[in-house]
Formats: sequence, C-alpha cells, structure tokens
Amino acid sequence: MQQTSQQYDAVIHTCRELFLKKAHDYGTAWRILRLPSLTDQIFIKAQRIRSLQQNEVRKVDEGEQSEFIGIINYAIMALIQLKMGVVEQPDLTADEAVFLYDAEVAITKKLMEDKNHDYGEAWRDMRISSLTDLILQKLLRVKQIEDNQGATLVSEGIDANYQDIVNYAVFAMIHLNEQS
Repeated sequence: MQQTSQQYDAVIHTCRELFLKKAHDYGTAWRILRLPSLTDQIFIKAQRIRSLQQNEVRKVDEGEQSEFIGIINYAIMALIQLKMGVVEQPDLTADEAVFLYDAEVAITKKLMEDKNHDYGEAWRDMRISSLTDLILQKLLRVKQIEDNQGATLVSEGIDANYQDIVNYAVFAMIHLNEQS
C-alpha cells in the first residue's frame, strides 16, 4: 500500500502542476461553472477516453493520460464548487485555489486508502477500460442526481461520486505510467 500512496502522490503532483499553471494563465474562471457543466466536461473527457480505447484511428494527437488528468482536475473543481458554491465572477487567487485543491485531494486520498485497505488493492487487477467504464457509470449517476436536484433515497451523494471518479482516474494513470 506504500507503493500505491507514492504512485497516487506522483499522479496528483502532475495534475496539480497543470492546475496551478492554468490558474496562473486563466485565473479561476472555472468558479463560475455550475456543477452540471463540470459534470459534462468530465463526461466529455471520459467518452473521449472510451473512444480512444475502442477506435484504432486517432485524429487528434492527445492520448488517454491528458484526458485522465482533465478528469481528475475537473472533479476536484467540482468538489470545491460543492463546498463553496458557484459565483458570478472568479473570487479566488491561484494560491487560494491550490490550497482548496490540496484539501480536496487529502480527503479523496484518505477515502482511497480506506477503500484500498478494505478491497485489498483489487484495482491493480482491473483493466484501464474497466476503470473508464466505472468513471462513466459514476458520471451517469451524478447526472441523475443533478437532474433530481440532489435528492436521493438511499444513494451516496454527488461528492462521493466525484471522489470515486478522481480515484478511478488516478488508478488508470498509475496503470498507464506502469505500462510506459
């Protein structure tokens, strides 16, 4: 499990670096995005990954890794939006956004560690395509909860689904890193 923790941190470091660079380039314009918009952004990236996995021909020279990074970063933005709410104008500095990013990652990593303990690192025997399918399934669940205005009868909330999406995407990135 120590190896998983280190690999997880390495993937998050890559994602965080891109998040920080984009925060400096664009500011925190993403703060105006409503949750369904973030969910749709993640959905588009997951659909593209699935398409890349199924199609032999690629017309855009970007692989799965950049899409998984996008999924992770957008899901963390969504977790921040859940807690802070949507604003009309960007209201965070890049440093404040990264602080919130790190806080959400810490919570999400702890969830991964707890589940990883209970499941015995079963994800290591999963295919990247299965992780992609699980991300898509979680996104469809989130969309349904959003369409229900957040009301659920017995299901976990949107935040738990976003956290699972982050963790599945990190696992996929670990697999991709091990293959290269």
